[in-house]
Amino acid sequence: MRQITVMHEPERRRRWIDEERLRILAEAAAPGACVADVARRHDISTARIYTWRHKLRQQIAGPQFAEAVVDADNVDVPISEPSPAVVVELGNKMRMTVFPCAAAALVEATLKALR
Repeated sequence: MRQITVMHEPERRRRWIDEERLRILAEAAAPGACVADVARRHDISTARIYTWRHKLRQQIAGPQFAEAVVDADNVDVPISEPSPAVVVELGNKMRMTVFPCAAAALVEATLKALR
């Protein structure tokens, strides 16, 4: 009968508190900082920093609102219409007007639908 000796090391997985993560992310985002150097200093992989950065962006990228203020003195000022960037004539009865603020994916999908 053979004897097997199982040797195990302490668990390598570390638990990071939010303050540590934010401090490391701030260090990596500093002007002139190299993510690889920051990762080496803290003995973590660069992928870990990029994953934290991605998750942080997802958390703060929710809907954002700005306060609207109406100036009662300028209520009668006419609003100028934005001028179109492109007007596409599609036969006699179809016309598509594309404004500069239109998303490219939306314009592409609309043109494909009208085809």
